[in-house]
Amino acid sequence: MGSIIFPLFLLSLAFPHQTHNFFVTADSNLIQKTCKNTKYYGLCVSTLKSDPTSKTADTKGLAVIMVGIGMANATATSSYLSSQLVSSRNNDTNMKKVLKECADKYGFAGDALQASVQDLASESYDYASMHINAAADYPNACHNAFKRYPALAYPPELARREEGLKHICDVALGIIDNFGW
Repeated sequence: MGSIIFPLFLLSLAFPHQTHNFFVTADSNLIQKTCKNTKYYGLCVSTLKSDPTSKTADTKGLAVIMVGIGMANATATSSYLSSQLVSSRNNDTNMKKVLKECADKYGFAGDALQASVQDLASESYDYASMHINAAADYPNACHNAFKRYPALAYPPELARREEGLKHICDVALGIIDNFGW
């Protein structure tokens, strides 16, 4: 792949307006083709098109981009939960315990997604899928932690974040399934 990049770079310098249109069309086609085989086509297309690196990515690169979005989601959710724990005016020890457990679970989800990036790089697609599945499952442990304490309501913001991470993971898995390993 590296051998084609330099000629394309030279071509883009010589004909900047023509090659720009070529790359946008090619990128859009690859993204649409790749996303057609995922569970959430709209999420897949909009997410990948919003990332400028998708313009030069191959299918594996698109999977890495989607996993990166999942890592950002998991990390942001873990930070959100930690901030809720710190700012909690409530002295409810059960709530604090659950928030801490959930923050940890989302941290583990981010770690699993990071491991999947390494698996993708080494073309260990089965392990990448396993790690992404694990990342998608960590929010269930958080949800179950709330169920252990019936007096605690599962926060709507956390439900939204949980659903988002699961959908992102589903899309990443759909992209990896296209590799035909």
